[in-house]
Amino acid sequence: MADRTTAEEEMTRAELAAYLHEVAEAFDGEGEMTVSVGNKTVRLAPPTGIDTEVEVGERSAVLGSDEESVRIELTWEPVSS
Repeated sequence: MADRTTAEEEMTRAELAAYLHEVAEAFDGEGEMTVSVGNKTVRLAPPTGIDTEVEVGERSAVLGSDEESVRIELTWEPVSS
């Protein structure tokens, strides 16, 4: 069974930058890493190579609302301990 931890919150640009920096620093190391998701800390074991997908969405007001989004997805097979 797969576990999924999600959290949704509004952040300032500065708070978001700090959070992304924290995640980037965790990936910069080797071995297991931890990532904060909402009020939970998740332990991950990424390998050296990680599949990466970046998607940018733009929607004009003509389609109902002005909206922009960025989605970053990172996937991998965990490294065995």
